[in-house]
Amino acid sequence: MARRTTVLAVRRTERLTPHMIRVVAGGDQLAAFPDTSHTDRYVKIVFPRRGVAYPEPFDMDEIRARLPREQWPATRTYTIRSFDPVGGELTIDFVHHGEAGIAGPWAAAARPGDVLRLLGPGGAYAPDRDADWHLLVGDESALPAISAACERIPAGVPALAVIEVADAAEQQELSSPGDLRISWLHREPNAPDQLVEAVRALDFPPGRVHAFVHGEAGLVRGVRTHLLAEREVARELLSVSGYWRRGRDEDGWREDKAVERAAAAGD
Repeated sequence: MARRTTVLAVRRTERLTPHMIRVVAGGDQLAAFPDTSHTDRYVKIVFPRRGVAYPEPFDMDEIRARLPREQWPATRTYTIRSFDPVGGELTIDFVHHGEAGIAGPWAAAARPGDVLRLLGPGGAYAPDRDADWHLLVGDESALPAISAACERIPAGVPALAVIEVADAAEQQELSSPGDLRISWLHREPNAPDQLVEAVRALDFPPGRVHAFVHGEAGLVRGVRTHLLAEREVARELLSVSGYWRRGRDEDGWREDKAVERAAAAGD
């Protein structure tokens, strides 16, 4: 991901569902923001620490070189729901669960004119236009990327989406030129594997699939294992990523991933 900091201003906010908040931001610096083809485009949102004076212009490399680590801003990774370079607007959807965390409470309190600092974008996935059909699997954290992907599926091409949310109030309208069929799952504490089981129960259309599987790390791992071992989907046809891990904030999840990568390298 590029390290250049893009500084924007909030233009408006909208509560899409009881726990999903949309923030639309703009500003002159969007003119230099890369307009990539990825539908899973993501940025790292920068949250300055209270009481710390940062150098201006705001530059993460300069901050990390000059300040102790405990004074570095916090960062949280979010998918870009949409980017309109002509209109000069960038949209990000935030899951908000009360006062826990950093990004959700910020989005809930955001008002026009508030500063939004971004690093990025990154990204690697867009629906393969040559695929015979598409599979999109995830939870709330993946819903912005799934929504963006659905809008890029070619007209008439089959697409199956399996999405786990808290309850019916968290469902959203998804649009697609493709032949989209959505299975909404409502989270059940006593059924932690229901997303995996729902994918296992699907009747797959014939032909070559292009699959996008993102969300909580445990769910993603289970679906990935099923697709590779039971459905015999080729690895190169899968876009798989754990966005978060139950019981860990993003900093803890990064530490977990670093440990797992080091262990894998030592095998």
